[in-house]
Amino acid sequence: MTALLDIHLTVADADAALRADARAGLTAHPKHLPPTWFYDARGSALFERITELPEYFPTRTERALLERTADAIAITSGADTIVELGSGSSAKTRLLLDAFRRARSLRRYVPQDVSEPALREAMSALAADYPGLQLHGVVGDFTAHLDRLPAEGRRMVAFLGGTIGNLLPAQRAEFLRALRAALRPGEAVLLGTGLVVDPAVLVPAYDDAAGVTAEFNRNVLHVLNRELGADFDVEAFAHKALWDARNEWIEMRLVAQRAMTVALAELGLTVRFAAGEEMCTEVSAKFRRPGVRAMVEQAGFAVVDSWADPDERMALTLARAV
Repeated sequence: MTALLDIHLTVADADAALRADARAGLTAHPKHLPPTWFYDARGSALFERITELPEYFPTRTERALLERTADAIAITSGADTIVELGSGSSAKTRLLLDAFRRARSLRRYVPQDVSEPALREAMSALAADYPGLQLHGVVGDFTAHLDRLPAEGRRMVAFLGGTIGNLLPAQRAEFLRALRAALRPGEAVLLGTGLVVDPAVLVPAYDDAAGVTAEFNRNVLHVLNRELGADFDVEAFAHKALWDARNEWIEMRLVAQRAMTVALAELGLTVRFAAGEEMCTEVSAKFRRPGVRAMVEQAGFAVVDSWADPDERMALTLARAV
């Protein structure tokens, strides 16, 4: 077994990005913060809890869809190398690894993530469970480092979990163009997308009765307090999730329950919140299947096949670079 690790994102890089995002977002009108900063160790653990909640259907729905389609994906893709963007624990990826192994085509797995500790932990577990599998981890940001993905083998890039929905439309188009530029003609992408469903089903997935998503949302304030010397009164912010029908996305916000002034010592910045002021912390766009096809084709891919669960809540699209 061969294991390599490329590091394109250091702790200093992450600190500089957090500072830039916090300054830009907290001085904007309206205020906003990117969802990247939810995911410290506590935030990641909270998200794992979210995926197990009865209201949160995306993770288990996509997993069931992968269980049903992984063998077809392995055969149709023609790949011997799986590259996963935002790999995290690589849990769902094992379904693909097993299918590619059954197809006798699996040679290499390339997990990419912003967290070096998470990547090392996942690679260690995979090395034990998949002897003979070449592992080549990449610590990097999928919005900035696609051109640095290892080029060995015939690759299929997996981008699952509906994560593309966290990008705004212009960012999505830029990301897909950059991904196409990073691939050779004939190489594949497997894209997981959430689909537009009844808001009565969708909104509770982002606003669960147990309040886990609320804690996850507020965790970004804990991160700012710890990393930037901020003095947010975290419990003074309420969680809000709403469906934006025009943009067809879920928006998560933090709502100031009273007027307050927040100091961020590390930035030398003071920020005022009015009572009831809302700050956007995440958008999660949902798609329609013809729109997914158009989106990937505009970026230079040809759709080979696509699948959805019986309730049409999640979709997988396999496309090839042309």
